[in-house]
Amino acid sequence: MNEVLKVLAHDKVLDPPAVAKVEEEISNGLTLEDALRNVAPEDKWLRSLATHYDVPYEDLGEYEAPKDFLAKFPARVLLEHHLLPLREENGAIVIATSRLFDSSGIDELRLATGLDYRPVLASTAEIDRAIKRVLGIGADTLQEMSEDGSVRVLEVDDENLDLSKAAEDATIIRFVNQVLTEALETRATDVHVEPFENQLRVRYRVDGNLVEASIPGEIKRYHAAIVSRIKILSHLDIAEKRVPQDGAIRVKVAGRDIDMRVSVIPMIHGEAVVLRILDRGSMKFGLDYIGMDPKDEKLFNKTLQLPHGICLVTGPTGSGKTTTLYAALSAINTTDLKIITVEDPVEYQLQGINQIQVNHKTGLSFAAGLRAILRHDPDVVLIGEIRDKETAEIAVQASLTGHLVFSTLHTNDAPSAATRLIDMGVEPYLISSSVELVLAQRLVRLICKNCKEETPEAELAPLRAEFGDLVPPVVYQGKGCRSCLGTGFRGRRGIFEMMELSEEIRQMIMERASSGRIRRLALESGMTSLRTDGWRLVREGVTTIKEVLFATKEEGLTAKIVSKGIGMGPTTNGHAA
Repeated sequence: MNEVLKVLAHDKVLDPPAVAKVEEEISNGLTLEDALRNVAPEDKWLRSLATHYDVPYEDLGEYEAPKDFLAKFPARVLLEHHLLPLREENGAIVIATSRLFDSSGIDELRLATGLDYRPVLASTAEIDRAIKRVLGIGADTLQEMSEDGSVRVLEVDDENLDLSKAAEDATIIRFVNQVLTEALETRATDVHVEPFENQLRVRYRVDGNLVEASIPGEIKRYHAAIVSRIKILSHLDIAEKRVPQDGAIRVKVAGRDIDMRVSVIPMIHGEAVVLRILDRGSMKFGLDYIGMDPKDEKLFNKTLQLPHGICLVTGPTGSGKTTTLYAALSAINTTDLKIITVEDPVEYQLQGINQIQVNHKTGLSFAAGLRAILRHDPDVVLIGEIRDKETAEIAVQASLTGHLVFSTLHTNDAPSAATRLIDMGVEPYLISSSVELVLAQRLVRLICKNCKEETPEAELAPLRAEFGDLVPPVVYQGKGCRSCLGTGFRGRRGIFEMMELSEEIRQMIMERASSGRIRRLALESGMTSLRTDGWRLVREGVTTIKEVLFATKEEGLTAKIVSKGIGMGPTTNGHAA
């Protein structure tokens, strides 16, 4: 041990405090490798030891071993000891390991296979990633199921199935945990478990896009037990397979507190499950994290200080409306204001804010909840969504009686909000006198910082021909790497369209003007459109032109309609823009 630490100190991988820390952790029972992982990047000290002990170091990168080759080795041993057989050379199996001083895993493989092994060094993360790419999530669990027969292979309509017993089997529990852990590692917001005739497919939604997870094909046989395990976690009826069910799970995965909303729906080949992941530890609420343009942020802050009125946030599902509203509430959450929300569902719990969960089974709708909370002397009210005339009218009355009201609508842009409320049956004079600000938003993916590169000019030529000077001299894109799962994107940020209701716009609403006419006036008055705000992020080099064009495709269609003079009459068409 002392020799290893001397080598690492000599190579300047460890400084004296780090050496002392390693010695302390070893004295507390940690292995040398685990202690080193806590104080220095693993690949650094592995490369140093590889040179000193004359053991090759291999950068696995995107290496993929043939599946039939890996199938020769027990998956449980490979994953448990972080071993990856690479190839056969001169009668021996070249195997990657991150544990130079622990040969127990290789010894176990020798006993199980009768083969000889020659170790090379590689990082634990690269080894695990390569194994999962080939064998899929839960390969060790599947092998254990097959070997000990503890979980019976069951058909969907097997009436003799003891679901509760199967779901509590340790291997099923471990597989579900592996799927959830992988989802968190890939920053997924949703997990989709979908049964088909000959396949059980698991997909993760990462940065708004669905990515298929690699899982063993044979796992389809254990579909019923897997769904039952999820039902038990979310307190649902495991015997009921004919109707949809909704539940919730609160778990600790990899040391993080995770809330999950669960939806189970019967399909023709069994029950499908979707889990919405709400990672309380990773969420940051505050206007600093929203990423608004300074001009828009100033206007938004001004609205937050109003004593009464309505602030609407619009956009499609998954455009970040709830996050923006939570950021707004967090900005004004002080002891001298009483803030009450009514939501369906309550996605994140905010300290110091009274939150109500809609429950249609008990008759607690948005409208009923809103009527009730107005008797609780609130200063600020948040309504999860305005869905009908009754909720809209109560929201308007709340604003007119001295409350600041926040809510969401599903419209394509900010000017369409007024015509949508008129379509619901709200009188134009009520909208005109109560709504103060409408904020439309979308989410665009951010270029991965690890593989960011300049976009070739040949690819930009057609865009320059169409958009001219809007295209900056240098445009970036993501090449695709391990960090971003090969997509070239990692993370998302909002783009915004903020319409303040001027006297002219209020008058147009009173006249039941179309959203197209309102939009034209708002733009002439200085409103920044979604696409224009998207170009701001392109100029900052944090997203791509194609990403902005895709996120604002409705705006491009509207521009063509407006240029042809279609839909400009005094109608109440809430979809004109």
